[in-house]
Amino acid sequence: MLEAAIIVIGVVSLLAVVTLRQDLAGIPGTDTASLVTTGRALVAVRDWTFLLGPGLMPGINAVLLGYLMYRSGLVPRLIPALGLIGAPLLIASAIAALFRGDHLVPALAVIATAPIFAWELSLGLWLVIKGFKPSPITAGMAQSEAAV
Repeated sequence: MLEAAIIVIGVVSLLAVVTLRQDLAGIPGTDTASLVTTGRALVAVRDWTFLLGPGLMPGINAVLLGYLMYRSGLVPRLIPALGLIGAPLLIASAIAALFRGDHLVPALAVIATAPIFAWELSLGLWLVIKGFKPSPITAGMAQSEAAV
């Protein structure tokens, strides 16, 4: 959800650029230099949101969900291990891009994205085909409810 919210902020900033161009650019007496500066600032907001949203947030999400899936044992341990291996790589790639200030490092981004891609694909397929394994925690709850 946070990833999508960050992306929406970037999209809204680009829509604001379109509004500036359509509504204010043709008005006589408008300071075009300030419009250009504002437009560039809004595009920079979009660039940063697309670095943080799809660049950094999947790594953070993979750490959180991978840890929970690994600890709970609801799926085979290899699947969350892919997320736990790929997440630090993806986070490092995003942080490197933050320090560069322009875009992702291509080689690092490809290396970092491959385990996350495998993690998301394998988790999704496993859950669609097999579902969760029975959990000892929920099995104990079901037995106590049946006894009542």
